[in-house]
This record gives sequence, structure tokens and C-alpha cells, in this order.
Amino acid sequence: MSKSSSSIGIIGAGNIGTAFARALARRNIPAILSNSRGPDSLQALVQSIGPSIRAGTREEAAAQPIVLVAVNWSKLPGALAGLPDFGGRVVIDANNPIEAPLFKPAELHGRASSEVFAGLVPGARVVKAFNHLRPELLAADPAERGGQRVLFFAGDDTQAKAEVGALIGRLGFAGIDLGTLAVGGRLTQFPGGPLPTLELVRFG
Repeated sequence: MSKSSSSIGIIGAGNIGTAFARALARRNIPAILSNSRGPDSLQALVQSIGPSIRAGTREEAAAQPIVLVAVNWSKLPGALAGLPDFGGRVVIDANNPIEAPLFKPAELHGRASSEVFAGLVPGARVVKAFNHLRPELLAADPAERGGQRVLFFAGDDTQAKAEVGALIGRLGFAGIDLGTLAVGGRLTQFPGGPLPTLELVRFG
């Protein structure tokens, strides 16, 4: 496989997207980082992260076998508009339905945020993950006090969850499957869920 075909795509180069890229770089896992301003705006950032991470277009990132999306909630529709159908590929929802400066929760009309997100990524198998830890913990070494820092994930597709769970394991975290998007996605959703910002470590 070529480097690009075996990469992970990242749409959004903010705190979470960058922290995820740093976690990948620590394990030398290739990824394409993208944002709304184009690859040239990311050159200094990717050079600071490591050689396995390169800047690319939003379309390049979206074409990878696994794609993580981490964008301000109000900008998600624009960030995903016009992309081709995901054709059954895995898309990780690392978004939270709230944003600075007001931190006012988005109106979800009773749905989990991941269910709303799934409507923006046609053809994708959506897994909620990587949104509930503070970015500095996501980017840090997950080996903690003799254990592994916990990362929760949720989704409606068993195989997609297995792929994301395997990735979480490769990164050194202890993955815990919380079930479906409607149930598990709500548990890690911020605001509203009980699990975000908790730093949990699994031993043994």
C-alpha cells in the first residue's frame, strides 16, 4: 500500500485534531492532517508533530480508510459539505456540540450529537471516540501510574468499532466499548454526558 492509502485522515487541525495527530506520531502511524485553510497553512504544525504526519487537502483526508473529524460544531456542515459518499469507510466523530466563546450547548432536538453528525457524513460507519479527554491528555503518553489511560468509544457498526478499538489499542490506550451511538454516544457527549473530562486509568 502507498503511504497515503494506509494513512488516517484528520479533518480539523484544532486542539483535538492536533492532539490526535501527536498520538499517532508517537506510534509512527501515518496520517493526513487537513483544515479549511489548506495544506500550506499546516506545514509548520506538521513539521513540529513528526515525520509520519503530513498536511493535505480536506478531500485527501476524507479519502482515507479511517477519518477523524474534529471541527467546531457550528462549522461542521461547511467542513463536510461537498465531500463524496464515504462508501462504508469508518469516520470517527470527535466533536462536541458546544464551542467557544459562549459554550452554549447546541440544540440537538433530543438526539445524540453523533446521530446528528452521522447525517453529515453519508455512507460512513460512524464511531464516537477521542472527544472526551482533554487534548493534552490525548496527546500525552497513555501509560499512567502503571496502567493505561482509558478511551471510550461507541457506534452502531460492530466491525467499525473493532477497527477503532484496535487503533485505540495501537496508541496505547485502554479502549472501552460503550455500545450504540444513541446510548454510548450520549455518555461521552459534552455537555450532558457523565464521562467527559474524567481521567480514568485501567490497571491489569
